[in-house]
Amino acid sequence: MKNYELLTVFKPSLDSEELDKEVEKISSDVKSYKGSVESVDKMGRKKLAYDVQSYRDGYFTVMSVALPAESVVDFKRSLKLNENIIRFMFMEEAKQTQTV
Repeated sequence: MKNYELLTVFKPSLDSEELDKEVEKISSDVKSYKGSVESVDKMGRKKLAYDVQSYRDGYFTVMSVALPAESVVDFKRSLKLNENIIRFMFMEEAKQTQTV
């Protein structure tokens, strides 16, 4: 199982309850793909550098998740199908090496 970082930008039209439901839905999707959510950081509403799907701002969240490698493609597909996500970035966390 590998560790990943997921940055999502949600539509600015969502209220706080809807945003919490969307984050919970993503968490349950991770669990359904036999993964786990390590942490969730709701960064709040921020202005975008450029218009994305005609939106000028969005709600940013960062999640640390652990997923089996064979589930990544299906999980990313479920993120693309979510209508409330206007952009996401899913990347493998770099392994930290210690130098002595």
